[in-house]
Amino acid sequence: MGHPQKILVAHEVVHVHDLDGWAGTKDVELYGKARAEGFEAIITNDGKQLSRPLEVRAIADSGLHRIEYRTNHKHGGLVALGTAIATVCAALPHALEDLAGAEGQRLVFLTSIDPSRNSRLRITDPVAEPPKHWPAA
Repeated sequence: MGHPQKILVAHEVVHVHDLDGWAGTKDVELYGKARAEGFEAIITNDGKQLSRPLEVRAIADSGLHRIEYRTNHKHGGLVALGTAIATVCAALPHALEDLAGAEGQRLVFLTSIDPSRNSRLRITDPVAEPPKHWPAA
């Protein structure tokens, strides 16, 4: 069993595969099992769960908060992974703060960051566009 990673001071985040006997648990069983074990929320990138009646029922019956982030399928590989990580890291603390004061179950949808090149970086040539105080060539 792996060690839970503390990415938030007041919360423990653990992957289902790191829990003994949980790997391979179907979503329909996962929510009830998580509730019975004392979990308060599930973070998922499975956007289709809410279109499957049995899973919707399991989510509702569990009373757990459901936090969804989207995986960007337009961009693959490292860009998709980076987008998912950035989205969760940027939005999760806000979501958890709001959930701490919530009465009853909540469904949370994290808004993905824009992974497009122009939104994520800017490259300049310091010779052509020197920043203030840049030494002369």
